[in-house]
Parts: sequence; C-alpha cells; structure tokens
Amino acid sequence: MTDPAGFVGQVFVVILLVILAIFVLVTLFRAIRIVPQARAGVVERLGKYRKTLLPGLNILVPFIDRMLPLIDLREQVVSFPPQPVITEDNLVVSIDTVVFFQVTDARAATYEIGNYLGAVEQLTTTTLRNVVGGLNLEEALTSRDNINSQLRVVLDEATGKWGIRVGRVELKAIDPPLSIQDSMEKQMRAERDRRAQILTAEGTKQAAILEAEGSRQAAILEAEGEAKAAVLRADGEAAAIKTVFAAIHEGDPDPKLLAYEYLQTLPKIAEGDSNKMWIIPSELTEALKGIGEGFFSGKGPVAR
Repeated sequence: MTDPAGFVGQVFVVILLVILAIFVLVTLFRAIRIVPQARAGVVERLGKYRKTLLPGLNILVPFIDRMLPLIDLREQVVSFPPQPVITEDNLVVSIDTVVFFQVTDARAATYEIGNYLGAVEQLTTTTLRNVVGGLNLEEALTSRDNINSQLRVVLDEATGKWGIRVGRVELKAIDPPLSIQDSMEKQMRAERDRRAQILTAEGTKQAAILEAEGSRQAAILEAEGEAKAAVLRADGEAAAIKTVFAAIHEGDPDPKLLAYEYLQTLPKIAEGDSNKMWIIPSELTEALKGIGEGFFSGKGPVAR
C-alpha cells in the first residue's frame, strides 16, 4: 500500500514547485519591460521618480520599481471644438483651432501638469480670446498668419515647463455671425459688379481708342497715297510738257502750223459749261492771217 504521508509530501512539493515557478514568472514579467519606439516610460521606485525608460528592452527591480503608462513622444494633432470669441468691435465669431504639439520631456509632462492635453486646450482658448479680442472683425479675417504666430509663441512659452513643444497653431475657420455674413456677401457681390463694370468700361475705351487710331492711320495712309499720286501725276504732266516742248523746238514749227494747232484747241476750250468768255491771243490773229494768205495766194481777189 502507498504511504499516505509520503503521497501528501510529494503533492506538497509539487505545489511548492508550481508556486515557485509562478513566482519566478511573475517576477520576470515585472522585471522586464519593452518600450516601443517613440514612446517613453516613467519609472517610480517606492513612489519616487527613478528614471525614464528609453525604447527597447529595460530591466526593473520587481515589486519595487513601477512603470507608469507610456507617453507618446510623436507630434500630436489636436482639433479643439469651435470657441466663441468677442472681437474688438463687439462681434462674436466662432473659431476652430488646431494645435500641433510634441512631448519632449516625459518626466515634466507627468509631474509638472496633471492633464497636459486639457491644459493645452484651455491655454489655447484663453490665448485665442486675448489675441482676437484686440482685433476687429476685418483684421481677424485677414490676419490669420499673424494670429497663428502669436498663439504659437505664447503656447510654446507656457507649455515649455510642462515638457511640451508647440510646433504650430492653425485656425481652421473663423465664422462671423449670420447677419455679418449676409452683409459681407452683398458687399462682395457689389464689389464684383463694380469691377465688372470697370473692366467693361476699360474694354469699351480701349476699343474706341484702337478704332480711332485705326481710322487715323487709315486717313494718314490715304492722304499719303493721294499726295504720292498727285506728285506722280504732276511729274508725268511735267515730263509730258517737257517732251512736247522739246519736240516743238526741235521741229521749229512755222506760223501756219501754230495757227492750225490753235484751231484744234478751240473746241476743247468751249467744252466746259462755265466757259462764257474766250480770250483769243493776238498771235492767233496773225496766224489766221498767215493761213489765209497761204490758202489764197496766186488766186484772184477775194469777194467782199
């Protein structure tokens, strides 16, 4: 038969070994800590700050050291709900804000502030009201970059002691009251209509100027053409006169021929309706006398 006392002793030993193994596993589990990249772990020893664990494998003293929840060291983006802000001209605008910040000191973020995220939100709201409260509505709508810079400087300076660095602050939207929005839309429509009228007037003016310039250039070119044509005609007539004059002198015409040419020219002189009086030069009389003598020479006297 099996000895009951020995069996109980064996069971006790097994239980003791199991308890010891569990204790060892728990000890190892509490002693080994793996911190992921871009995270930081604050370690307290007997309730007092001991060190900040870096990413990787870390060994703690079991049951003495305690690691607090990990802190994210990456840059965080927090969008706060719209905040009502009163401007300098007593108008209430709703402003949406986005803050980009990063924890640079896990120890300060743990012990210098109870809730750094809530603190950043409240500080952003307060600073925003102080900055925008000194601006009127038009300045607030057109000075976003200036407001962003002022907010970032104030927040970064205030959160530096908390181990937080504020990288950027952006205003997502600035919404004025509905009545002001309607007035602004009417003003914008009126401004667009005014600019359209100005552009139309400028276009009409330029078209008129171009048309007048074109007419002037055309008149100038036409006058220049007529002047050149007149010059060419005068040159042609002068050349013709010179040619005729040269031909006459070279032919040395006698009075009979000249008289005949006078007679050929008289019908052309009488062609005009306004020719009421003819002036017959004295040379014509002498020429006609010569023609008469030429035709009737050698014949009897002419009957009178």
